[in-house]
Amino acid sequence: EGANAATTGYRANAATTGYRANAATTGYGANAATTGYRANAATTGEGANAATTGYRANAATTGEHAVAAALGIEGKAKAGISGAIVLCYRNDEGHLIHIRASKVGENGIKPDAWYSLDENGEFIETAE
Repeated sequence: EGANAATTGYRANAATTGYRANAATTGYGANAATTGYRANAATTGEGANAATTGYRANAATTGEHAVAAALGIEGKAKAGISGAIVLCYRNDEGHLIHIRASKVGENGIKPDAWYSLDENGEFIETAE
């Protein structure tokens, strides 16, 4: 529970698993990955991707050409200018219903705004 990881530097990656086990990185290509209930991933740096798979686990990136992917139930994602997001909509049993991706600036996706998918597979802007 709460086993967090943080790194900084060129390709300095962080990965965690567990309840609220967050991962944060900064640096070129410094990726963060998490799995677990509310286990969030955040990155900053060019090409520094963030991915989560847990229930209500969020992914955020600020670097250029970085992708934020939230693949669990009720996940949210946000990315900066020239970034992209990937989101899933799953039912309460965890079955994959929809998956959708978009670059920032396309499909109404704004930089530094949180998004999730609704039951129809459409992007919806959400609160933090």
